[in-house]
Amino acid sequence: MQFEAAQNYILLRLHKELPPYLTYHNIGHVMDVCRATERIAIAEKISPYEISLLLTAAAYHDSGFIISDKDHEANACLIAAETLPQFEYTPAEIDLINAMIRSTAIPQKPQNRLEEIICDADLDYLGRDDFFPIGHTLFNELKHFGVLKTELEWNLLQVRFLEQHHYFTATAIKNRKQKKEQHLLHIKQILQHP
Repeated sequence: MQFEAAQNYILLRLHKELPPYLTYHNIGHVMDVCRATERIAIAEKISPYEISLLLTAAAYHDSGFIISDKDHEANACLIAAETLPQFEYTPAEIDLINAMIRSTAIPQKPQNRLEEIICDADLDYLGRDDFFPIGHTLFNELKHFGVLKTELEWNLLQVRFLEQHHYFTATAIKNRKQKKEQHLLHIKQILQHP
């Protein structure tokens, strides 16, 4: 498994091929998820081999946006299945990576520890200080797709999402849950006093 070569390959493709209107699902988000994945995996005492699989999944998880904004997880799995064999990944490793990619679909339904880690990494920002600026990039992207139009709609969507979301790993619960709850409270206050 040539992990670094595979990661460099997909990051370069994302940099070149993702459309500019993806203000959230872009190379910055993928790099952020890779960093969060590694941090959580180390804290959760995951083996170096499994960390390589996790980081491959993190690098590939939104690559499906190269093909289409619809079913991007399924398309990411196609790209992984098509390209990872050239980096000496086995069919079994690709199956594990694709299961991790699929687990990031909303609503998240991870089936094992590795899937829990990538799910928590994908939404790590929900419990961080940069929640609002990152959220604004998602708001702009959703406006582009016509999913919503106003900040009021966005704040209502965020309240629903934050109320339904929960972290899975002990690391994310310890490090991100409290701040996420503070963000939820802040948005509710904005809605009460527009």
